Amino acid sequence: MKILHFVFAALFFTTIIGTTTTSTAQEITYGINVNDIAPEIDLIGNKGENIKLSSLRGKMVLIDFWASWCGPCRMENPNVVGAYRAYNDKNFKNGNGFTVYGVSLDRNAEAWKQAIKDDFLVWDSNVWDANHTAATTYKVTSIPTNFLIDGEGRIVAKNLRGTALEQKLEELLAK
Repeated sequence: MKILHFVFAALFFTTIIGTTTTSTAQEITYGINVNDIAPEIDLIGNKGENIKLSSLRGKMVLIDFWASWCGPCRMENPNVVGAYRAYNDKNFKNGNGFTVYGVSLDRNAEAWKQAIKDDFLVWDSNVWDANHTAATTYKVTSIPTNFLIDGEGRIVAKNLRGTALEQKLEELLAK
């Protein structure tokens, strides 16, 4: 009988301890899917400085893969600029303000810098992915491609074009 009580007690405590451990543990997943933490990007900015994606933590960030030679990208840029102007100073639940981390896949730095001027891409985080390292990490197969991440670095949406970007920002602002 004592052995039975001992076995029961051991099973009881193992279950409680095991349940407590698993219920409090939270797994962090890095990747490119919604709810994943966005992988780090560290590239040269258009003013010559390295800019890490993680330096923008605390803000809602649109990681926008584009190029100066890409017609659809250039057509999308006014929508991105409009969203930036409308939401740059807004406070979201998981991000204070909105900015863009513009990742150019241009081979020619001068063409990239000229497109930044021509399209009024005024945010401070325009970077150049000449070797396509970030594009490879994010599995970018066509452009424009984008990822919206919250202030904690978690991907909340992908491939928002046209009015979809502002609609998603408005939805996140209302939360």
